[in-house]
Amino acid sequence: MKIVLVNGSPNRTGNTATLLDAAAEEITKAGAAVIRIEAAEALADARWPFCTACSTPCRAVCFQGTALEKAYAEITSADGVIIGSPVYFGTVSAQLKAFFDKTRQVRGQKAWIGKPGGAVTCGAARFGGQETTVRAIHDMMLVHGMTLVGDGYLENDCGHFGASAQKPAATDADGLKRAQILGRRVVEAARARSLRNG
Repeated sequence: MKIVLVNGSPNRTGNTATLLDAAAEEITKAGAAVIRIEAAEALADARWPFCTACSTPCRAVCFQGTALEKAYAEITSADGVIIGSPVYFGTVSAQLKAFFDKTRQVRGQKAWIGKPGGAVTCGAARFGGQETTVRAIHDMMLVHGMTLVGDGYLENDCGHFGASAQKPAATDADGLKRAQILGRRVVEAARARSLRNG
């Protein structure tokens, strides 16, 4: 079993990464492998930094043979995914938005339908746009037909939308706990899907 973590922050070791690390701990405890994707790095060698909808259907000419193509393949082969972003003006980072905008071909192939996915985010203030950012990630997942997973777990509580923290995430005990719960829940959802699909 493999769970992919996508860091939508331009900072490889920042607050979003801290939450993803907390989720990764629980994922590995649950016996699943973790693959980490840095959205900014995956986009770095794409021919254009953002989608221009240059062809319909998408022929993926802007990212064929690049790290971005490999990143999409990792998510396609994964059993589940957790996507993280810092809060930028109440929504996701430009890097994460560009990462998803370029998935038109993946969507056309229906490659991520039913894949369990959860979201983590960190903002500068306690009520600094975390829920709207999580919902933006959820919206992108829903466009792919993914199955949304919140941060609720039977041994804990019902949870909410996903794991959210206030920076610095490393000192937000509740945010770290929610990320850990989300990690366990995504593994559980991925295992249930695997059993259903035989």
